[in-house]
Amino acid sequence: MANLTADSLVASAPIKSPADKFFNFFRYKMNEIVKIFPAAFTGVQLLEGEEGTVGCVKRWNYIVGGIPLSATVKLTAIDESAKAITFAVLEGDLLLLYKSFQATLTVSEGLAKWTFVFEKATLLTPPPELYVPLVITLCTLVDAFLLLN
Repeated sequence: MANLTADSLVASAPIKSPADKFFNFFRYKMNEIVKIFPAAFTGVQLLEGEEGTVGCVKRWNYIVGGIPLSATVKLTAIDESAKAITFAVLEGDLLLLYKSFQATLTVSEGLAKWTFVFEKATLLTPPPELYVPLVITLCTLVDAFLLLN
């Protein structure tokens, strides 16, 4: 069998809220996504660790392409100076298609960028393109929420 290497996919969304406020929302208040975007995020549960710290593990229930899915996700890195947060999928539906899956959110003034790094389980596994409109809509809704609150 051929060796499959990690690949990446990037999605960006313009934001109007301050970069620090946007970054801190995803670091400390990410559970509120269930209230802000209930059409896509149906539940979240803290499994271990403390909110906003490296090592925090959560179980997310969400919908992509009309399909209900779940993922156990660990916050693996926080870079405050770069305003970047990295999450790794530990278990769940994504790992049926990918040997590994990681998402990094990087926030700058006027822009939120998600970078997905993944290793396909097979050569026929498609890239996770369904997650691009999901995170762009998520960023748009969170930005609107932060501008109002």
